[in-house]
Amino acid sequence: MNRERKRMWTKEAATLAVLLLGIAVGSHATILGLTGTSPNPTFNFIAKQGYISTPDGNSIYCWGYANGATGAFQLPGPTLIVNEGDTVTITLQNQISIPGPPAVPGPAVSMIFPGQQNVSASGGTAGVLTQEAPSDGTTTVTYTFVAAHPGTYTYFSGTRMELEVEMGLYGALIVRPAGFDPNVAANRRAYDDPASQYDHEYLYLLSDLDPTLHPLVEQNKLDQYDNTTFFANNWLVTGRCFPDTMADPNVGYLPSQPYNTAPLTHPGEKVLLRFIGAGHDLHPLHHHGNNALMIAKDGRLLESAPGVSGPDLAVSDFTETVAPGETIDAIWVWYGYHLGWDEYGHTLGGPGPFQPNEIYAQSTLASSIGVADTTISVPAGTGHAFLPPPRTFRAIIWGAGYANPDLDPNREVVTATRSLTNPDTFTITRAQEGTAAQAWSVGSIIADTDHGLPLPVTMPSIQNLEFGQYASGSPFLGQSGALPPLQGGFNPYNGYYYMFHSHNEKEIVNNNVFPGGMLTMMGVLPYGAPIP
Repeated sequence: MNRERKRMWTKEAATLAVLLLGIAVGSHATILGLTGTSPNPTFNFIAKQGYISTPDGNSIYCWGYANGATGAFQLPGPTLIVNEGDTVTITLQNQISIPGPPAVPGPAVSMIFPGQQNVSASGGTAGVLTQEAPSDGTTTVTYTFVAAHPGTYTYFSGTRMELEVEMGLYGALIVRPAGFDPNVAANRRAYDDPASQYDHEYLYLLSDLDPTLHPLVEQNKLDQYDNTTFFANNWLVTGRCFPDTMADPNVGYLPSQPYNTAPLTHPGEKVLLRFIGAGHDLHPLHHHGNNALMIAKDGRLLESAPGVSGPDLAVSDFTETVAPGETIDAIWVWYGYHLGWDEYGHTLGGPGPFQPNEIYAQSTLASSIGVADTTISVPAGTGHAFLPPPRTFRAIIWGAGYANPDLDPNREVVTATRSLTNPDTFTITRAQEGTAAQAWSVGSIIADTDHGLPLPVTMPSIQNLEFGQYASGSPFLGQSGALPPLQGGFNPYNGYYYMFHSHNEKEIVNNNVFPGGMLTMMGVLPYGAPIP
């Protein structure tokens, strides 16, 4: 890593660390943008020109939608947040001028809204797809539509899209479902279905940028550009390249790029990932740590019976391939299940606190078992029914009167194998890991869990470990350990950090400098740590 890159990455990490320390516990992450006033939200946009910064030190001429007469140029355009059933009105004027020399008026621009029906447009001049605003700074075009369906959508210029979307005339539109309430967990949903409930939400507006085109537009030399040779060399997430994606929103040194994408969560919480393809190319966005469940595309749930079945056609995958103009909603959850060790470093019966995510599936015994018994049964439909293959797993049995196994001194560790013919019956190997076989009554609890399992490797010495900015010095969630001088320090709550990045690996550079581009880090923080 070169010195400038390391300096920039350190700056972003330090910013995130300070941000984390200053946020109150118990909040949930939401997307920044312009929230309209129901039932008739109105937004006023002006197309302007300006410059964005990339972490390789470049300053790139772009166009973008600004918020109102006093709003500054920004990339992407403002994220619009409205409610299902709202009648949305957007006015557009165009102040783009090309610096030259000589300076000349910019092209006409417009707005189109994929996924919205019966969009009316008035004013300006007629274009191929919609009414357009010439670059006179005074002509107003008005677009109106009813936001009839909740979901994730985009908007962008419908005029010379191969040029104007590339130059930055695009943004996100989020339609909240009826009854949405961010302060009531059950009503914090992406769609009109409980399966779309989430705890935190983040926007991944994915775009690509050819740095050879933009200077030619700036110098009024577009005729020298061959569009068939388009080749992006900068890739952005919601207007920023890594590591700037991890800085806080509205940071002063990125005045034209207000939005960040620095996702954080706790174990077991549902993270709604809103993906939008805003470039020329499709982008395979890969998330480490766990699969995500894709529940919707283009503002519609993946359901076999609309309004009835819920997202029964949802797809679990480790990469969301987002095509140009497409939107995807996916839910990502990190539990830490089946690691083969206890991520908190707990020992059986040792000091807690016992954490909510330490049990994967929990059931009660349907019949009593004696000390010598080698089979157990549990009621149909309880937690074990959701266990995926393999069907052999480590389990702990404890008494029904205890909240968790650490509180029962007679707890027993077993190895359980589910019957292939009777899913409610298991054969068990008794008294594992030094625990003694016990007699257990009906109603005793059995749970699939790694709680108390030690780390299965011996950690090497500190001299033989590689550390980074987010290293805590410990393999355990919420714990810290020894670090070499000048290493770590930007992970104040000792969380786990996972890369979320394009799986087209040329896209995780900044003009050929790695790491950069279409990359962020998902932070899994211990319970009690704040989520901005």
